[in-house]
Amino acid sequence: MDAPLHAEPLDVPAELALVAIDMEKYSQIPEAKMAAARCDVDDIVATVLAECQLPDPQELPGGYKDSGDGAILLFPPSVLARLVDPLLGRLNAALVRYERQRLASSPVLRLRASVHIGPLSLPDHRGDAINDTTRLLDSQATRQALSAAKDSGGFLAAALSEIVYQRTVYAGRTQDLGPHHFLEAVARVGDKPGFEQPCRIHVPGLTGPAVRPYLTDAPSPATAPASEPQPTAPPTAPAGGGTFQFHGQVSDSTIVDHIGTLRIDRRQQ
Repeated sequence: MDAPLHAEPLDVPAELALVAIDMEKYSQIPEAKMAAARCDVDDIVATVLAECQLPDPQELPGGYKDSGDGAILLFPPSVLARLVDPLLGRLNAALVRYERQRLASSPVLRLRASVHIGPLSLPDHRGDAINDTTRLLDSQATRQALSAAKDSGGFLAAALSEIVYQRTVYAGRTQDLGPHHFLEAVARVGDKPGFEQPCRIHVPGLTGPAVRPYLTDAPSPATAPASEPQPTAPPTAPAGGGTFQFHGQVSDSTIVDHIGTLRIDRRQQ
């Protein structure tokens, strides 16, 4: 008689969307102020989730995982696009408002974030999806992108897994964000030599090319995929006119696609 089979079930767990956040330099905050700073971050995130009409992860069993200096939030996959746009932009805007009102004795709040999607077992959080989400968050690319945010007056840098980017931005499901707001990069984590994945880096308020100088694991413009738009030469100025070129990076996402050539007509002078 054949022995009964006792193999574990091989069914794939339900797919979930994941957002991980992490506070910069949390361990350097004085111990007496850690709880207050973390509470401020939780309040900011809760407010922004409500603004974006996103469900409360804490209402999903196992949908909220505290990581000490941050958290991992789980959502139904149907809201994935909103976790990219408008969530990331509004989260940065909320951090900017906080900074304007921050007491001098309170620490500056800057966040790294990552967005991923995949099968995940609840409530024990078993699965590669949560591991990949945290590694995207801890990757060198995301950490370096936060330096770009600092220099531009921002407070957030985010990494999207390639599957998230393809399902949201590339698919045209993000109303205010397009491919030029993202930079293709490779996510690597120093103490995880086996982890290396393509990702897309986003710093609210900056275009991908503006972030590129900060990253060591981003392709140069010469090696960028052919599908990405390449800059074109400005049109030749008409006789009697002049062409003004912006030689620095224009980072405001509301005008970056609308600046063309500025001509001054001197014929009436």
